[in-house]
Amino acid sequence: MKIHRTEQSSHENRGKLAKRRVKLAGMGRMLGGEKIIFGGQTRYRLLKEQSLLDLAEEAANQALLAAGMNIKDIDLIVCAMATPLQAIPCNAALVHERMAKGLDIPAMDINTTCTSFISAVDILSCLVDNNRYERVLILSGDTASAALNPGQRESYELFSDGAAACVLVKATEGEESAVLYGCQKTWSEGAHDTEIRGGCGLMPAFYMEESNQEDYYFDMKGPRVLKLCAKRLPAFVEQCLGNAGVERKDIHKVIPHQASRALDIIMPRLGFPKGSYIDRVKEYGNLVSASVPFVLCEAAEMGLIQRGDLLLLMGTAAGLTVNFLLIRY
Repeated sequence: MKIHRTEQSSHENRGKLAKRRVKLAGMGRMLGGEKIIFGGQTRYRLLKEQSLLDLAEEAANQALLAAGMNIKDIDLIVCAMATPLQAIPCNAALVHERMAKGLDIPAMDINTTCTSFISAVDILSCLVDNNRYERVLILSGDTASAALNPGQRESYELFSDGAAACVLVKATEGEESAVLYGCQKTWSEGAHDTEIRGGCGLMPAFYMEESNQEDYYFDMKGPRVLKLCAKRLPAFVEQCLGNAGVERKDIHKVIPHQASRALDIIMPRLGFPKGSYIDRVKEYGNLVSASVPFVLCEAAEMGLIQRGDLLLLMGTAAGLTVNFLLIRY
């Protein structure tokens, strides 16, 4: 039992790494070109002539410009996206072909569905701080509309197509920017509450027939997701704040995943009153993996956040996976 307690303590405190001296040097964002209104809520979908690669490339170019760089300055391309552009190769290889063909920049994917961006920043901040990489281009984005079921109104009217990107670099001497704490947990009792069952290895695309078409659409059991979140999230947030040694009043802004219209119900129950977090569900809906970086980029453009602010990036994802990341912007 003593060994078990030691291992558990180590597991719970893995986020307590030394401060990772990195910063988001530049960010960019892009929406699908078709604007749709559902009950006063605005959503964006790809135009017929658009692809997610178009949105990702534009967001990446904005991020590079904001960082004062070009693609040749980048030494790693990471796609932190929820869904594959193709079965193979990885999404990052296809972005590489679009933006860096002829260069030998490594490219990889990191996928925790909706929280992929948070996971990528958490992981890559360690590698940048340890000098494995110096300048990392992280892209997030999804074409949610490609798999939405028109018969499931709850999800059909929630999602938007969009992309966001950032350049993660090592902070220089004298800069406050850093990743301070990160934690991720998964409760797989929620694994089938948000899913697309068909299209991959367990149910390949060529298995589709009229009787199982719904298996190839996005399927969300909203009440079950909310119930599991209500059960697990309060203790998770308290544990993370305690491990990080931070109080809610220390946090300038919370940038949550824009999961649903229930954000104004969930966040106050986690101890974050209205005004302490940014809610853009009405304006954009759920942008899947792009939600957090898109809102973060917009907040910086609008002057809602400044360099030196303590920010909390957090969210839930299919799995059920949750992420908590404290950064000094």
